[in-house]
Amino acid sequence: MESLRFVLVLSLGLILLLLWNAWQQDYGQLQKERTQAAATEKSGKDLPPTAPVKMKEPLTVPQSSPVATEEGLLEVTTDKYKAHISLRGGSIISLDLSEYPVAFNEPDKSVRILDNDPQFFYIVQGGLLSSNPAPTHDTIYTSPEKSYSLSPGAESLEVPLYWESADGITVKKTYRFLKGSYLITVLYEVHNNSGETWTGSAYGQLQRNGVVKKRSSGVYTYTGAVISSEERRYEKISFDDMRKENLSRNIINGWAAMIQHYFVTALIPETPTQELHYYTLFVDKERTGNPADHFVIGATTPQVSLPPQGVATIQQQLYVGPKIQSVLEKTAPGLELTVDYGWLWFLAKPLFWCLQKFHGLTGNWGAAIILVTLMLKVMFYNLSAAGYRSMARMRKVQPRLLAIRDRYKDDRTNLNKAMMDIYKEEKINPLGGCFPILVQIPVFIALYWVLLESIELRQAGFGLWIHDLSDRDPYFVLPVIMGITMLVQQKLNPAPLDPVQEKVMMVLPFVFTVFFAFFPSGLVLYWVVNNILSIAQQWLITRNIERAGLKS
Repeated sequence: MESLRFVLVLSLGLILLLLWNAWQQDYGQLQKERTQAAATEKSGKDLPPTAPVKMKEPLTVPQSSPVATEEGLLEVTTDKYKAHISLRGGSIISLDLSEYPVAFNEPDKSVRILDNDPQFFYIVQGGLLSSNPAPTHDTIYTSPEKSYSLSPGAESLEVPLYWESADGITVKKTYRFLKGSYLITVLYEVHNNSGETWTGSAYGQLQRNGVVKKRSSGVYTYTGAVISSEERRYEKISFDDMRKENLSRNIINGWAAMIQHYFVTALIPETPTQELHYYTLFVDKERTGNPADHFVIGATTPQVSLPPQGVATIQQQLYVGPKIQSVLEKTAPGLELTVDYGWLWFLAKPLFWCLQKFHGLTGNWGAAIILVTLMLKVMFYNLSAAGYRSMARMRKVQPRLLAIRDRYKDDRTNLNKAMMDIYKEEKINPLGGCFPILVQIPVFIALYWVLLESIELRQAGFGLWIHDLSDRDPYFVLPVIMGITMLVQQKLNPAPLDPVQEKVMMVLPFVFTVFFAFFPSGLVLYWVVNNILSIAQQWLITRNIERAGLKS
Protein backbone atom coordinates (compact mmCIF):
# COMPACT_ATOMS: atom_id res chain seq x y z
CA MET A 1 0.00 0.00 0.00
CA GLU A 2 2.81 2.37 0.87
CA SER A 3 4.44 1.84 -2.49
CA LEU A 4 1.20 2.42 -4.34
CA ARG A 5 0.40 5.53 -2.35
CA PHE A 6 3.87 6.83 -3.08
CA VAL A 7 3.38 6.19 -6.81
CA LEU A 8 0.03 7.99 -6.80
CA VAL A 9 1.36 11.03 -4.97
CA LEU A 10 4.29 11.12 -7.34
CA SER A 11 1.87 10.81 -10.27
CA LEU A 12 0.04 13.91 -9.08
CA GLY A 13 3.33 15.76 -9.15
CA LEU A 14 4.02 14.48 -12.64
CA ILE A 15 0.57 15.57 -13.82
CA LEU A 16 1.29 19.07 -12.56
CA LEU A 17 4.65 18.99 -14.28
CA LEU A 18 3.07 17.82 -17.53
CA LEU A 19 0.50 20.62 -17.35
CA TRP A 20 3.29 23.12 -16.93
CA ASN A 21 5.39 21.64 -19.73
CA ALA A 22 2.41 21.46 -22.10
CA TRP A 23 1.86 25.18 -21.86
CA GLN A 24 5.54 25.91 -22.24
CA GLN A 25 5.88 23.64 -25.27
CA ASP A 26 2.76 24.95 -26.98
CA TYR A 27 3.24 28.61 -26.31
CA GLY A 28 6.65 29.19 -24.81
CA GLN A 29 8.37 28.23 -28.04
CA LEU A 30 6.16 30.58 -30.02
CA GLN A 31 7.10 33.33 -27.60
CA LYS A 32 10.78 32.60 -28.09
CA GLU A 33 10.49 32.62 -31.87
CA ARG A 34 8.38 35.75 -32.13
CA THR A 35 10.30 37.94 -29.73
CA GLN A 36 13.29 37.75 -32.04
CA ALA A 37 11.46 40.14 -34.37
CA ALA A 38 12.73 43.72 -34.28
CA ALA A 39 10.35 46.65 -34.04
CA THR A 40 10.35 48.54 -37.33
CA GLU A 41 7.82 50.77 -39.06
CA LYS A 42 7.27 48.29 -41.86
CA SER A 43 5.91 45.67 -39.46
CA GLY A 44 2.41 47.00 -39.84
CA LYS A 45 2.00 45.79 -43.41
CA ASP A 46 -1.44 44.58 -44.37
CA LEU A 47 -2.05 41.11 -45.67
CA PRO A 48 -4.22 40.37 -48.69
CA PRO A 49 -7.50 38.62 -48.01
CA THR A 50 -8.05 35.25 -49.57
CA ALA A 51 -10.23 35.73 -52.64
CA PRO A 52 -13.34 33.58 -52.24
CA VAL A 53 -14.78 35.02 -55.45
CA LYS A 54 -13.16 35.21 -58.86
CA MET A 55 -11.27 38.43 -59.36
CA LYS A 56 -9.42 39.88 -62.32
CA GLU A 57 -6.24 40.31 -60.28
CA PRO A 58 -5.36 39.26 -56.71
CA LEU A 59 -5.04 42.04 -54.16
CA THR A 60 -1.45 43.06 -53.61
CA VAL A 61 0.35 43.42 -50.32
CA PRO A 62 0.36 47.15 -49.51
CA GLN A 63 3.72 48.76 -49.05
CA SER A 64 2.77 51.06 -46.17
CA SER A 65 1.49 50.72 -42.65
CA PRO A 66 -2.29 50.92 -42.17
CA VAL A 67 -1.69 53.53 -39.47
CA ALA A 68 0.32 56.04 -41.49
CA THR A 69 -0.43 59.36 -39.80
CA GLU A 70 -0.70 61.32 -43.04
CA GLU A 71 -3.73 59.24 -43.96
CA GLY A 72 -5.48 60.11 -40.70
CA LEU A 73 -6.88 58.36 -37.67
CA LEU A 74 -10.36 58.56 -36.21
CA GLU A 75 -10.73 58.44 -32.44
CA VAL A 76 -13.80 56.60 -31.16
CA THR A 77 -14.97 56.63 -27.54
CA THR A 78 -17.89 54.69 -26.08
CA ASP A 79 -18.76 53.43 -22.62
CA LYS A 80 -16.92 50.17 -23.46
CA TYR A 81 -14.16 51.20 -25.87
CA LYS A 82 -11.56 53.69 -26.77
CA ALA A 83 -10.51 52.88 -30.32
CA HIS A 84 -8.69 54.24 -33.34
CA ILE A 85 -9.82 53.62 -36.90
CA SER A 86 -7.43 54.26 -39.78
CA LEU A 87 -8.73 55.96 -42.90
CA ARG A 88 -6.64 53.43 -44.80
CA GLY A 89 -9.13 50.64 -45.29
CA GLY A 90 -11.20 51.67 -42.30
CA SER A 91 -9.19 49.22 -40.18
CA ILE A 92 -9.53 49.20 -36.40
CA ILE A 93 -5.86 49.48 -35.46
CA SER A 94 -6.19 49.96 -31.71
CA LEU A 95 -8.89 49.22 -29.17
CA ASP A 96 -8.85 49.53 -25.39
CA LEU A 97 -11.45 48.01 -23.07
CA SER A 98 -12.32 50.88 -20.74
CA GLU A 99 -13.68 48.67 -17.93
CA TYR A 100 -10.69 46.32 -17.74
CA PRO A 101 -7.44 47.74 -16.29
CA VAL A 102 -4.18 45.98 -17.11
CA ALA A 103 -3.49 45.49 -13.39
CA PHE A 104 -5.18 46.22 -10.08
CA ASN A 105 -2.48 48.79 -9.25
CA GLU A 106 -2.91 50.52 -12.64
CA PRO A 107 -6.65 51.26 -12.67
CA ASP A 108 -6.32 54.09 -15.21
CA LYS A 109 -4.54 51.98 -17.84
CA SER A 110 -6.97 49.88 -19.85
CA VAL A 111 -6.30 46.54 -21.48
CA ARG A 112 -5.48 46.98 -25.16
CA ILE A 113 -6.91 44.20 -27.30
CA LEU A 114 -6.14 45.50 -30.80
CA ASP A 115 -2.83 47.20 -31.44
CA ASN A 116 -0.60 48.16 -34.36
CA ASP A 117 2.47 47.84 -32.16
CA PRO A 118 4.96 45.79 -34.22
CA GLN A 119 5.71 43.56 -31.23
CA PHE A 120 2.06 42.58 -30.64
CA PHE A 121 0.45 43.37 -33.99
CA TYR A 122 -3.31 42.65 -34.01
CA ILE A 123 -5.91 44.58 -36.07
CA VAL A 124 -9.37 44.20 -37.64
CA GLN A 125 -9.68 44.76 -41.39
CA GLY A 126 -12.39 44.55 -44.00
CA GLY A 127 -13.59 45.68 -47.36
CA LEU A 128 -15.40 44.66 -50.52
CA LEU A 129 -14.33 42.02 -53.03
CA SER A 130 -15.41 42.65 -56.59
CA SER A 131 -14.16 42.52 -60.16
CA ASN A 132 -15.69 46.01 -60.39
CA PRO A 133 -14.27 49.03 -58.54
CA ALA A 134 -14.55 48.46 -54.77
CA PRO A 135 -12.73 49.60 -51.61
CA THR A 136 -10.50 47.05 -49.87
CA HIS A 137 -8.54 47.20 -46.62
CA ASP A 138 -5.88 49.23 -48.50
CA THR A 139 -8.23 51.88 -49.86
CA ILE A 140 -8.24 55.45 -48.52
CA TYR A 141 -11.57 56.60 -47.08
CA THR A 142 -12.74 60.02 -45.96
CA SER A 143 -14.76 60.93 -42.89
CA PRO A 144 -16.42 64.21 -41.86
CA GLU A 145 -15.03 64.14 -38.30
CA LYS A 146 -11.77 63.17 -36.65
CA SER A 147 -13.31 61.97 -33.39
CA TYR A 148 -16.58 60.33 -32.42
CA SER A 149 -18.00 59.87 -28.92
CA LEU A 150 -21.11 58.20 -27.59
CA SER A 151 -23.25 61.04 -26.27
CA PRO A 152 -24.80 60.83 -22.80
CA GLY A 153 -28.20 59.23 -23.13
CA ALA A 154 -27.52 57.94 -26.65
CA GLU A 155 -28.02 54.22 -27.34
CA SER A 156 -25.66 53.95 -30.30
CA LEU A 157 -22.79 55.65 -32.11
CA GLU A 158 -22.14 55.52 -35.86
CA VAL A 159 -18.76 56.21 -37.45
CA PRO A 160 -19.13 56.78 -41.24
CA LEU A 161 -16.39 56.34 -43.85
CA TYR A 162 -16.82 57.31 -47.51
CA TRP A 163 -15.27 56.18 -50.79
CA GLU A 164 -16.11 56.87 -54.43
CA SER A 165 -14.73 55.51 -57.70
CA ALA A 166 -14.19 57.47 -60.88
CA ASP A 167 -17.09 55.74 -62.63
CA GLY A 168 -19.67 56.47 -59.93
CA ILE A 169 -19.51 53.58 -57.46
CA THR A 170 -19.92 55.04 -53.96
CA VAL A 171 -19.54 53.14 -50.71
CA LYS A 172 -20.38 54.20 -47.18
CA LYS A 173 -18.71 51.99 -44.60
CA THR A 174 -20.22 52.45 -41.14
CA TYR A 175 -19.16 51.14 -37.76
CA ARG A 176 -22.12 51.03 -35.37
CA PHE A 177 -21.29 50.83 -31.66
CA LEU A 178 -24.03 50.09 -29.12
CA LYS A 179 -24.20 51.36 -25.57
CA GLY A 180 -23.36 48.66 -23.03
CA SER A 181 -22.40 46.17 -25.74
CA TYR A 182 -19.22 44.61 -27.10
CA LEU A 183 -20.94 43.83 -30.40
CA ILE A 184 -19.98 46.09 -33.32
CA THR A 185 -21.92 46.15 -36.58
CA VAL A 186 -20.06 46.86 -39.84
CA LEU A 187 -22.22 48.01 -42.75
CA TYR A 188 -21.32 48.63 -46.39
CA GLU A 189 -23.88 50.71 -48.26
CA VAL A 190 -23.10 50.41 -51.97
CA HIS A 191 -24.57 52.80 -54.57
CA ASN A 192 -24.07 51.76 -58.17
CA ASN A 193 -24.20 54.99 -60.16
CA SER A 194 -22.24 53.46 -63.02
CA GLY A 195 -23.64 52.09 -66.23
CA GLU A 196 -22.72 48.46 -65.48
CA THR A 197 -23.94 45.82 -63.06
CA TRP A 198 -21.83 45.74 -59.90
CA THR A 199 -21.21 42.36 -58.26
CA GLY A 200 -19.32 41.84 -55.02
CA SER A 201 -19.23 40.69 -51.42
CA ALA A 202 -17.91 41.99 -48.13
CA TYR A 203 -15.08 40.47 -46.14
CA GLY A 204 -13.84 40.96 -42.61
CA GLN A 205 -10.63 39.58 -41.25
CA LEU A 206 -8.55 39.48 -38.10
CA GLN A 207 -4.83 39.84 -38.62
CA ARG A 208 -2.16 39.35 -35.98
CA ASN A 209 1.33 38.08 -35.43
CA GLY A 210 2.05 35.06 -33.27
CA VAL A 211 3.54 36.80 -30.27
CA VAL A 212 1.93 35.71 -27.00
CA LYS A 213 2.05 38.10 -24.08
CA LYS A 214 3.52 36.50 -20.99
CA ARG A 215 1.70 36.55 -17.68
CA SER A 216 3.48 37.26 -14.43
CA SER A 217 2.85 33.67 -13.37
CA GLY A 218 4.65 32.45 -16.49
CA VAL A 219 1.60 30.41 -17.57
CA TYR A 220 0.15 30.56 -21.08
CA THR A 221 -3.32 29.72 -22.31
CA TYR A 222 -4.31 29.07 -25.92
CA THR A 223 -3.78 32.00 -28.24
CA GLY A 224 -4.81 31.51 -31.84
CA ALA A 225 -7.72 31.10 -34.21
CA VAL A 226 -10.98 29.26 -33.66
CA ILE A 227 -13.73 28.38 -36.11
CA SER A 228 -17.25 27.17 -35.34
CA SER A 229 -19.77 25.18 -37.35
CA GLU A 230 -22.90 23.21 -36.57
CA GLU A 231 -20.89 20.01 -36.88
CA ARG A 232 -18.09 21.17 -34.62
CA ARG A 233 -18.84 24.13 -32.40
CA TYR A 234 -15.28 24.78 -31.22
CA GLU A 235 -12.37 23.96 -33.52
CA LYS A 236 -8.92 25.35 -32.82
CA ILE A 237 -6.77 26.43 -35.73
CA SER A 238 -3.34 27.11 -34.30
CA PHE A 239 -0.70 29.30 -35.88
CA ASP A 240 1.16 26.13 -36.81
CA ASP A 241 -1.98 24.86 -38.58
CA MET A 242 -2.10 28.09 -40.56
CA ARG A 243 1.52 27.66 -41.56
CA LYS A 244 0.79 24.21 -43.00
CA GLU A 245 -2.27 25.04 -45.08
CA ASN A 246 -4.90 27.70 -45.69
CA LEU A 247 -8.44 27.03 -44.53
CA SER A 248 -11.25 27.51 -47.09
CA ARG A 249 -14.71 26.44 -45.97
CA ASN A 250 -18.35 27.49 -46.41
CA ILE A 251 -20.31 27.36 -43.14
CA ILE A 252 -23.89 28.13 -42.17
CA ASN A 253 -24.54 29.31 -38.61
CA GLY A 254 -20.85 29.57 -37.73
CA TRP A 255 -18.31 32.13 -36.67
CA ALA A 256 -14.54 32.70 -36.66
CA ALA A 257 -12.40 34.22 -33.97
CA MET A 258 -8.97 34.98 -32.62
CA ILE A 259 -8.81 34.25 -28.91
CA GLN A 260 -6.34 35.03 -26.19
CA HIS A 261 -6.36 34.86 -22.44
CA TYR A 262 -9.66 36.31 -21.16
CA PHE A 263 -10.55 38.09 -24.43
CA VAL A 264 -11.92 37.24 -27.87
CA THR A 265 -12.39 38.94 -31.22
CA ALA A 266 -15.00 37.19 -33.36
CA LEU A 267 -16.47 37.59 -36.84
CA ILE A 268 -20.19 36.79 -36.67
CA PRO A 269 -22.72 36.54 -39.53
CA GLU A 270 -25.61 38.96 -39.80
CA THR A 271 -28.09 36.13 -39.19
CA PRO A 272 -27.51 32.52 -37.99
CA THR A 273 -28.85 31.14 -41.28
CA GLN A 274 -26.39 33.08 -43.41
CA GLU A 275 -23.70 31.05 -45.14
CA LEU A 276 -20.25 32.66 -45.03
CA HIS A 277 -16.98 31.62 -46.59
CA TYR A 278 -14.28 31.28 -43.92
CA TYR A 279 -10.59 31.30 -44.67
CA THR A 280 -7.17 31.55 -43.07
CA LEU A 281 -3.97 32.95 -44.47
CA PHE A 282 -0.35 32.75 -43.42
CA VAL A 283 2.16 35.26 -44.75
CA ASP A 284 5.80 34.48 -44.12
CA LYS A 285 7.88 37.40 -42.94
CA GLU A 286 10.55 36.45 -45.46
CA ARG A 287 8.13 36.98 -48.36
CA THR A 288 6.61 40.26 -47.21
CA GLY A 289 9.47 41.95 -45.40
CA ASN A 290 7.52 42.02 -42.15
CA PRO A 291 9.69 41.48 -39.06
CA ALA A 292 7.35 38.69 -37.90
CA ASP A 293 5.01 36.13 -39.43
CA HIS A 294 1.40 37.27 -39.72
CA PHE A 295 -1.77 35.19 -39.47
CA VAL A 296 -5.26 35.96 -40.78
CA ILE A 297 -8.66 34.42 -40.25
CA GLY A 298 -11.55 35.94 -42.12
CA ALA A 299 -15.05 35.58 -43.49
CA THR A 300 -16.79 36.79 -46.64
CA THR A 301 -20.50 37.32 -47.22
CA PRO A 302 -22.51 35.97 -50.17
CA GLN A 303 -22.28 37.99 -53.36
CA VAL A 304 -24.80 40.67 -54.18
CA SER A 305 -25.54 41.95 -57.66
CA LEU A 306 -26.49 45.60 -58.22
CA PRO A 307 -27.95 46.86 -61.48
CA PRO A 308 -27.15 50.42 -62.55
CA GLN A 309 -28.60 52.90 -60.04
CA GLY A 310 -29.10 50.06 -57.57
CA VAL A 311 -28.41 50.27 -53.83
CA ALA A 312 -27.53 47.46 -51.42
CA THR A 313 -26.38 47.13 -47.82
CA ILE A 314 -24.02 44.34 -46.77
CA GLN A 315 -23.64 43.75 -43.06
CA GLN A 316 -21.22 41.89 -40.77
CA GLN A 317 -20.90 41.74 -37.01
CA LEU A 318 -17.85 41.89 -34.83
CA TYR A 319 -17.45 41.00 -31.16
CA VAL A 320 -14.41 42.46 -29.42
CA GLY A 321 -14.34 42.04 -25.68
CA PRO A 322 -14.09 39.86 -22.59
CA LYS A 323 -15.01 36.18 -22.52
CA ILE A 324 -18.05 36.59 -20.27
CA GLN A 325 -19.94 33.34 -20.74
CA SER A 326 -23.44 34.73 -20.18
CA VAL A 327 -22.79 37.44 -22.81
CA LEU A 328 -21.15 35.12 -25.34
CA GLU A 329 -24.04 32.63 -25.14
CA LYS A 330 -26.43 35.34 -26.33
CA THR A 331 -24.08 36.61 -29.05
CA ALA A 332 -23.57 33.48 -31.18
CA PRO A 333 -24.14 29.73 -30.78
CA GLY A 334 -21.13 28.13 -29.09
CA LEU A 335 -19.20 31.38 -28.67
CA GLU A 336 -19.07 30.73 -24.91
CA LEU A 337 -16.82 27.73 -25.70
CA THR A 338 -13.98 30.18 -26.21
CA VAL A 339 -13.80 30.02 -22.41
CA ASP A 340 -11.76 26.87 -22.81
CA TYR A 341 -11.89 24.63 -19.73
CA GLY A 342 -10.10 21.76 -21.45
CA TRP A 343 -11.08 18.09 -21.47
CA LEU A 344 -12.52 18.27 -17.94
CA TRP A 345 -15.07 20.90 -18.96
CA PHE A 346 -17.89 18.72 -17.58
CA LEU A 347 -16.39 19.26 -14.10
CA ALA A 348 -15.20 22.81 -14.69
CA LYS A 349 -18.58 24.22 -15.76
CA PRO A 350 -20.43 23.05 -12.61
CA LEU A 351 -17.53 24.30 -10.49
CA PHE A 352 -17.75 27.72 -12.09
CA TRP A 353 -21.54 27.74 -11.62
CA CYS A 354 -21.09 26.99 -7.92
CA LEU A 355 -18.42 29.68 -7.63
CA GLN A 356 -20.81 32.21 -9.16
CA LYS A 357 -23.60 31.27 -6.74
CA PHE A 358 -21.34 31.49 -3.70
CA HIS A 359 -19.89 34.76 -4.96
CA GLY A 360 -23.43 36.09 -5.18
CA LEU A 361 -23.88 35.25 -1.50
CA THR A 362 -20.53 36.51 -0.22
CA GLY A 363 -19.40 39.14 -2.71
CA ASN A 364 -15.87 37.72 -2.49
CA TRP A 365 -14.38 35.22 -4.94
CA GLY A 366 -11.90 33.96 -2.34
CA ALA A 367 -14.75 33.19 0.05
CA ALA A 368 -16.53 31.49 -2.85
CA ILE A 369 -13.50 29.24 -3.41
CA ILE A 370 -13.47 28.32 0.28
CA LEU A 371 -17.19 27.47 0.20
CA VAL A 372 -16.76 25.38 -2.97
CA THR A 373 -13.91 23.51 -1.25
CA LEU A 374 -16.12 22.87 1.76
CA MET A 375 -18.95 21.72 -0.51
CA LEU A 376 -16.64 19.27 -2.32
CA LYS A 377 -15.35 17.99 1.01
CA VAL A 378 -18.90 17.27 2.16
CA MET A 379 -19.76 15.59 -1.14
CA PHE A 380 -16.77 13.25 -0.93
CA TYR A 381 -16.76 12.91 2.85
CA ASN A 382 -17.63 9.22 2.95
CA LEU A 383 -15.16 8.30 0.22
CA SER A 384 -12.38 10.25 1.95
CA ALA A 385 -13.36 8.80 5.31
CA ALA A 386 -12.96 5.27 3.96
CA GLY A 387 -9.46 6.11 2.83
CA TYR A 388 -8.53 7.76 6.11
CA ARG A 389 -9.88 4.79 8.10
CA SER A 390 -7.72 2.52 6.00
CA MET A 391 -4.66 4.68 6.72
CA ALA A 392 -5.52 4.82 10.42
CA ARG A 393 -5.64 1.01 10.59
CA MET A 394 -2.36 0.91 8.70
CA ARG A 395 -0.90 3.23 11.29
CA LYS A 396 -2.21 0.95 14.02
CA VAL A 397 -0.47 -2.16 12.59
CA GLN A 398 2.67 -0.27 11.60
CA PRO A 399 4.82 -1.84 14.38
CA ARG A 400 3.85 -5.34 13.22
CA LEU A 401 4.65 -4.45 9.60
CA LEU A 402 8.06 -3.12 10.61
CA ALA A 403 8.75 -6.33 12.54
CA ILE A 404 7.83 -8.41 9.51
CA ARG A 405 10.03 -6.27 7.30
CA ASP A 406 13.00 -6.92 9.56
CA ARG A 407 12.20 -10.63 9.69
CA TYR A 408 11.85 -11.10 5.93
CA LYS A 409 14.12 -8.36 4.64
CA ASP A 410 15.82 -10.79 2.23
CA ASP A 411 12.67 -12.72 1.29
CA ARG A 412 10.31 -10.55 -0.74
CA THR A 413 7.80 -13.37 -1.37
CA ASN A 414 7.23 -14.21 2.29
CA LEU A 415 7.28 -10.52 3.21
CA ASN A 416 4.40 -9.76 0.83
CA LYS A 417 2.47 -12.86 2.01
CA ALA A 418 2.88 -11.92 5.66
CA MET A 419 1.76 -8.35 4.97
CA MET A 420 -1.33 -9.55 3.10
CA ASP A 421 -2.20 -11.84 5.99
CA ILE A 422 -2.12 -8.87 8.36
CA TYR A 423 -4.27 -6.81 5.98
CA LYS A 424 -6.80 -9.64 5.82
CA GLU A 425 -6.80 -10.15 9.56
CA GLU A 426 -7.29 -6.46 10.32
CA LYS A 427 -9.72 -5.95 7.39
CA ILE A 428 -7.49 -3.34 5.80
CA ASN A 429 -7.86 -2.35 2.17
CA PRO A 430 -4.30 -1.60 1.00
CA LEU A 431 -5.73 0.59 -1.76
CA GLY A 432 -8.01 2.54 0.59
CA GLY A 433 -5.55 5.33 1.27
CA CYS A 434 -5.36 6.13 -2.43
CA PHE A 435 -8.95 7.29 -2.82
CA PRO A 436 -8.57 10.80 -1.30
CA ILE A 437 -5.80 11.55 -3.78
CA LEU A 438 -7.61 10.05 -6.77
CA VAL A 439 -10.73 12.09 -6.02
CA GLN A 440 -8.80 15.36 -5.79
CA ILE A 441 -6.79 15.08 -9.02
CA PRO A 442 -9.60 15.71 -11.58
CA VAL A 443 -11.24 18.36 -9.39
CA PHE A 444 -7.88 20.06 -8.96
CA ILE A 445 -7.24 20.17 -12.72
CA ALA A 446 -10.79 21.36 -13.49
CA LEU A 447 -10.56 24.14 -10.91
CA TYR A 448 -7.15 25.06 -12.30
CA TRP A 449 -8.73 25.76 -15.70
CA VAL A 450 -11.66 27.59 -14.14
CA LEU A 451 -9.34 29.96 -12.30
CA LEU A 452 -7.17 30.46 -15.39
CA GLU A 453 -9.94 30.97 -17.96
CA SER A 454 -12.79 32.73 -16.13
CA ILE A 455 -12.46 36.48 -16.59
CA GLU A 456 -14.79 36.98 -13.62
CA LEU A 457 -11.86 35.98 -11.38
CA ARG A 458 -9.37 38.22 -13.20
CA GLN A 459 -8.01 40.74 -10.66
CA ALA A 460 -10.53 39.44 -8.14
CA GLY A 461 -9.08 40.11 -4.71
CA PHE A 462 -9.49 38.01 -1.59
CA GLY A 463 -8.10 40.26 1.09
CA LEU A 464 -4.86 41.52 2.61
CA TRP A 465 -2.04 40.80 0.14
CA ILE A 466 -4.07 38.72 -2.36
CA HIS A 467 -5.24 41.17 -5.03
CA ASP A 468 -5.66 38.73 -7.93
CA LEU A 469 -6.83 35.17 -7.33
CA SER A 470 -6.03 34.28 -10.95
CA ASP A 471 -2.36 35.14 -10.50
CA ARG A 472 0.36 33.80 -8.21
CA ASP A 473 0.69 34.82 -4.58
CA PRO A 474 3.12 37.77 -4.72
CA TYR A 475 4.67 36.90 -1.35
CA PHE A 476 4.35 33.07 -1.59
CA VAL A 477 2.50 32.93 1.74
CA LEU A 478 -0.20 30.50 0.58
CA PRO A 479 2.29 28.08 -1.06
CA VAL A 480 4.31 27.95 2.17
CA ILE A 481 1.17 27.28 4.22
CA MET A 482 0.23 24.58 1.74
CA GLY A 483 3.65 22.95 2.15
CA ILE A 484 3.25 22.98 5.94
CA THR A 485 -0.18 21.34 5.70
CA MET A 486 1.30 18.62 3.49
CA LEU A 487 3.96 17.94 6.14
CA VAL A 488 1.25 17.68 8.80
CA GLN A 489 -0.69 15.24 6.64
CA GLN A 490 2.40 13.08 6.27
CA LYS A 491 2.73 12.89 10.06
CA LEU A 492 -0.81 11.53 10.24
CA ASN A 493 -0.12 8.90 7.58
CA PRO A 494 1.71 5.65 8.29
CA ALA A 495 5.37 5.95 7.36
CA PRO A 496 6.52 3.98 4.29
CA LEU A 497 8.31 0.73 5.11
CA ASP A 498 11.05 1.57 2.62
CA PRO A 499 13.50 4.12 4.15
CA VAL A 500 14.25 5.55 0.70
CA GLN A 501 10.55 6.13 0.03
CA GLU A 502 10.21 7.77 3.42
CA LYS A 503 12.93 10.28 2.58
CA VAL A 504 11.42 11.02 -0.82
CA MET A 505 7.99 11.53 0.76
CA MET A 506 9.50 14.08 3.11
CA VAL A 507 10.91 15.99 0.14
CA LEU A 508 7.61 16.09 -1.79
CA PRO A 509 6.00 18.90 0.28
CA PHE A 510 8.93 21.15 -0.57
CA VAL A 511 8.72 20.18 -4.26
CA PHE A 512 4.98 20.91 -4.32
CA THR A 513 5.55 24.23 -2.54
CA VAL A 514 7.84 25.30 -5.38
CA PHE A 515 5.30 24.10 -7.96
CA PHE A 516 2.43 25.95 -6.35
CA ALA A 517 4.43 29.13 -5.89
CA PHE A 518 3.72 29.96 -9.54
CA PHE A 519 0.14 28.70 -9.73
CA PRO A 520 -2.93 30.97 -9.36
CA SER A 521 -3.33 31.96 -5.72
CA GLY A 522 -7.01 30.95 -5.89
CA LEU A 523 -5.95 27.41 -6.71
CA VAL A 524 -3.45 27.37 -3.84
CA LEU A 525 -6.19 28.71 -1.56
CA TYR A 526 -8.38 25.78 -2.57
CA TRP A 527 -5.57 23.32 -1.86
CA VAL A 528 -4.74 24.89 1.52
CA VAL A 529 -8.37 24.80 2.66
CA ASN A 530 -8.78 21.27 1.33
CA ASN A 531 -5.65 20.15 3.21
CA ILE A 532 -6.81 21.75 6.46
CA LEU A 533 -10.22 20.07 6.20
CA SER A 534 -8.54 16.78 5.32
CA ILE A 535 -6.21 17.06 8.31
CA ALA A 536 -9.17 17.66 10.64
CA GLN A 537 -11.11 14.74 9.17
CA GLN A 538 -8.14 12.40 9.21
CA TRP A 539 -7.12 13.36 12.76
CA LEU A 540 -10.64 12.75 14.04
CA ILE A 541 -10.92 9.35 12.32
CA THR A 542 -7.44 8.27 13.44
CA ARG A 543 -8.12 9.30 17.05
CA ASN A 544 -11.42 7.41 17.14
CA ILE A 545 -9.84 4.24 15.75
CA GLU A 546 -6.92 4.43 18.18
CA ARG A 547 -9.31 4.97 21.12
CA ALA A 548 -11.40 2.02 19.99
CA GLY A 549 -8.23 -0.07 19.90
CA LEU A 550 -7.28 0.91 23.44
CA LYS A 551 -10.75 0.08 24.77
CA SER A 552 -10.66 -3.33 23.16
